[in-house]
Order: sequence, then C-alpha cells, then structure tokens
Amino acid sequence: MTARVLIVDDIPTNVRLLEARLTAEYFEVVTAASGREALACCDKGNIDIVLLDVMMPEMDGFQVCALLKANSKTHHIPVLMITALDQPSDRVRGLEVGADDFLTKPIDDIQLMARVKSLVRLKVLTDELRARAQTGQEIAIEDAVRAMDSITAEGGKILLIDNDARHAERMRGYLAPANQVDVLANPADAVFQISGGGYELALVSMALGEFDPLRICSQMRTLDKGRMLPIILIAEEADRPRVVRGLDLGVNDFIMRPVERNELAARVRTQIRRHRYAAELRESVNNTLALAVTDELTGLYNRRYFDRHLNLMLEKAREQERDMAVVLIDMDFFKAVNDTHGHDIGDAVLREFSLRLRRNIRGVDLACRYGGEEFVVLMPDTDYRQAQGVAERVRMAVAERSFEVGATRPLTITVSLGVALNEHELDTPEMLLKRADLALYRAKREGRNRVVFDAA
Repeated sequence: MTARVLIVDDIPTNVRLLEARLTAEYFEVVTAASGREALACCDKGNIDIVLLDVMMPEMDGFQVCALLKANSKTHHIPVLMITALDQPSDRVRGLEVGADDFLTKPIDDIQLMARVKSLVRLKVLTDELRARAQTGQEIAIEDAVRAMDSITAEGGKILLIDNDARHAERMRGYLAPANQVDVLANPADAVFQISGGGYELALVSMALGEFDPLRICSQMRTLDKGRMLPIILIAEEADRPRVVRGLDLGVNDFIMRPVERNELAARVRTQIRRHRYAAELRESVNNTLALAVTDELTGLYNRRYFDRHLNLMLEKAREQERDMAVVLIDMDFFKAVNDTHGHDIGDAVLREFSLRLRRNIRGVDLACRYGGEEFVVLMPDTDYRQAQGVAERVRMAVAERSFEVGATRPLTITVSLGVALNEHELDTPEMLLKRADLALYRAKREGRNRVVFDAA
C-alpha cells in the first residue's frame, strides 16, 4: 500500500525523522513547515493523508485541521494529529475539530504505521466513491457535500460485544445518553446480531476469554451488513500487537483501557459520522447511475441505455437463433396537446402513457422513451403472433380510456405502432430500427391508431 503523505511540522528534525520512517515503507512524502503552507498544499490536491503537528507558531494544528475539514476540496483527507500533549481533553479537542486520529510523542513505529495504513484505506474508499459520483454527474458530489454538512453523529445504534458485565455496563453508561447501545454478552452470536440489528458501530472488547476478538471482527466483515460497519477495539496495553493485526484486517479504530469517557464519545462520534457520510456517498452513486440510464420524466429507460441494450440482445438472439421484435410507438397529434393545453399537461400525458405502457407489456420486455413523444419496446424471444398481441394490447390500453391529467376535460389519446422482427441473419440494430420506423410511418399514413408490421 502506497500513498502521498503530507508531514506538517515547524521543527526540521521531526520532519526528517518521520520522512525516513515513511519513506522506508514506500510512502511518498511531502513536507510543510507551517499551517498556511499545509493548507495550500492540500488545496492543490493529490494528498492522501496529513500528519499534523499540534504545536506550531502562528496557526496551531487544531486550527489547521478545522480549516481543512471546513473546505469542501479537502474535508475528505484523513488527518492524523501528532502531539506532545497527553491530556484526554487535547485528544477530544482534536477529534472534535475533525481529526481522524492522533499520535502522542515520542511516536511508536508500530502505532504510526498502523494508523497511517488504516487511514489510507479509508482515503482509497472515499476517493473511489467520489470518483464514481464525479464520473456520473458532478451534481452527485455537490449533493454528497451538502449531505456531509447536515450529517450528525447523534442517536447512533451501537453494538457492544463484551462478556464482562460490569465493564459493559460502565461503557453503556458512557454512551447511552446520546446513543442506543445494545450489549452482547455472548460473542458467538455476533454474526446473528449484526445481520438483523441495523447497527452503525461495533465496539469489541479484546478481553473475551475463550473467544478470539479478531475472529469475531473477521466474521462480521463477511456479512453484507458488516462489510462497511465501523469497528472499534477496546484493548489493554499488552494487546498492541493484536490491535495492529486487527487494523490490517479492517478494524477502524481502537481505544486503550482505562477508557476515558470523553475520548470514547469523540471516537464514537467520528466513526458514526464517517459511516453515515459513506452511506450518503453510496446512495449518491446509486442515484447517479440510475439517472444515467433512465428518463427523468417517465421513469423509463432512456435512449442511451436502449441503444446499448439492443446491440447486446440482437447479438444474443442471433447466437441462440431466437426471434426478437422491436416496436416503435408514437403518440398521435401530440403537438396539439402541448399547443392547446400547455407543456405541463403534455408532460402529465407522457407520464400516464408510460404507466399504461409498463402495465401492458410483458416482464421480459424493455420499454424506453426514445425521444419526445416517441417510445420503443424491445421484445426478446418474440415471434410475429406474440409481438402482434402485445402491441395491440398497448394500443387498446391507450385508446379505450381517456386521460384525466388535469386538463379542462379528459383527453382522448391514441398511438401508432410500427413493428419489426430480426428476420435476417445480417440485421444490425440500425436496420431493425429503420424497418420499425418505416412501419410506424405507414401506420401514420394509413390513419393512425393502429399496429403495422414492416414489409420485410
């Protein structure tokens, strides 16, 4: 695993020491001697993680971190704060200004690498989700950023896995005022509990007796609902080697005993907020993908999707020597609807027609809005008789019941349909659509409100 690490410290000796440690692990290192220099460096992009010293002149690390997290261009960059201060209040302050983690001087090499690798993994995931959203539509990123601003960590649902009843009750007391905390005393039931619990965070004690806490974490990660679930280990000083192993397995964070309640609360808030942000990003990506292939007005697939799908289905029909039909549908005299009643009524007619179309084709058929008032239906494994039946059913569903869409009176709407089948071995998508279009033109010319097959 490699990444671009920014070290921010005004003392050159500290910078050289960290640079040597990270370079030895094949990280690319960039340095900054002040907070302003660090902000400028991050603003240019390509920084994967920031190692930020707290005690600096002019602008301390807390201020720098707060500015990084307030900037939409840099708020997703993980910040690992490095401090000589060892007071819980300082750690809490760092987490509350947005720091993702912290290290106390003198820096332990194992802790340094464990924290850096864990945060780099987070950055890789965040970058991937952001890139997918950006590829689809930039608006998705803007929505995700706005969502991030509104996300809170209040009311989290937490699973605490600890078979020491006294310790578990104390931990619940620390968190319960702001969160719903379920205690699981039998670690063997963790997978079952996660499956149906809807949890946003799991706290796992390293002292589980005969149960291996890392195996519990690994089992949770195999579940769909546990794959993205943040996990915090509660460890003793002697557990450090296993904690490092846990971070490599995908554990998100750890806290050492004796547990300081404010630090615990801050770490829990950080993980829950991050979890909710990732969920918003995934939802944004899904919405973007849906927008890329569907028509916003009607909810049907769009022409871009149809053109690609037609290529695939025609090739498949040819390989399997199966029939396939394409139906082009055009709404008769639709311009008059817009001119007489307005485009809002016209849009309502299109939406209602799309509903009727979906209800009257088969489950295997693909309906798309081809453009304007023109629609297309792709019918796999369909011969002349079946295509005739479906097309006629669609025509009748439109013509036999008027459209009540908010106009001064119900509107009578009809459609014309042109049908083509892949009857030639050398048919291309363009040839098939051309024949369907010619059949549609004949339907219009012969009086509309009818189904016509191509003459091939």
